[in-house]
Amino acid sequence: MQRHTITLDHATDWPGFRQAARALVQANVPPQAVDWRCQADAAEDLFAPEPAASDTWLSPAPDAPPLRVPPDFLHLCEQLILHRDPGRFALMYRLLWRMAQGGHEADSARHDPLDADRMQAHHMVRAVRRDIHKMHAFVRFRPVVKPDGQTLHMAWFEPDHYITVANAGFFIRRFTQMRWAILTPDASVRWDGQQLHTGPGAQRSDAPPPDAGEALWLTYYRHIFNPARLKLAMMKKEMPTRYWHNLPEAALITELAQTAHERSAKMVEAEATVPRRRIAGTTTPRARPAGGAPLSPALPRASPGTEGPTPAVSSATAAPAAATGRATP
Repeated sequence: MQRHTITLDHATDWPGFRQAARALVQANVPPQAVDWRCQADAAEDLFAPEPAASDTWLSPAPDAPPLRVPPDFLHLCEQLILHRDPGRFALMYRLLWRMAQGGHEADSARHDPLDADRMQAHHMVRAVRRDIHKMHAFVRFRPVVKPDGQTLHMAWFEPDHYITVANAGFFIRRFTQMRWAILTPDASVRWDGQQLHTGPGAQRSDAPPPDAGEALWLTYYRHIFNPARLKLAMMKKEMPTRYWHNLPEAALITELAQTAHERSAKMVEAEATVPRRRIAGTTTPRARPAGGAPLSPALPRASPGTEGPTPAVSSATAAPAAATGRATP
């Protein structure tokens, strides 16, 4: 069996994969006869075979069936190609090949939720989606004043998968009016306020160091921390420790967690506090005589179907909230 080596331009070359996969299927090349790689991998492998010329093996077979796949498969592959597993190309082509063969194999590849290839593909896509969500949450920008006087907000992030360029649209929508750049080991993206620019990967040393604004953010984080609501296991699940070294506030977590129990106990033991500022429209409750009759006449009641005067809110209404014992840490 003749083997074919496909070299893609880069790790997320979706157009290149679609073109090559379509030609391979129409030439009746089975998945086990295809090796997939990227140009970067080929450059590092001294013993990698040279790819065959396209005109020697990509001629469509006379009996090649028309290639049609459901739209959800294309959407799945657009996300699956972002996974870092080098076997993602072979998995995508194997699913495509099975769909093109028809019969039971095609039905399983398209619809069977227990199919091994489908399960693996969906598992990898879920990992990509989690990584995209974590990037939304854990990117931290730092301002850098450029020589032209304009401010560029820069961030360093280390994703698990190749999501940097695909995820740039979120930050464009979120920070449209801001000039920013995100650096990662795989790629870099920069938004100038009008257009997105992509570039090669960077190093952590290329990102700016902490500044005075970061110290202010840490002060804010320390003051809003509520020790009574600390759930360390849940926090580590939502904010895995592998991200901590790039999060400024993570430097405070150990200290705040160690003192959380003591601070919570002090909050419970503290006396109720009285608000320093009176809410507009409130009145102080007036004393009643021994008989219990009010010193002022009762407010008139509204007639049915009409709106009557609204009684003033007494400060006693806020007493239960003040009596909860919550004190400012």
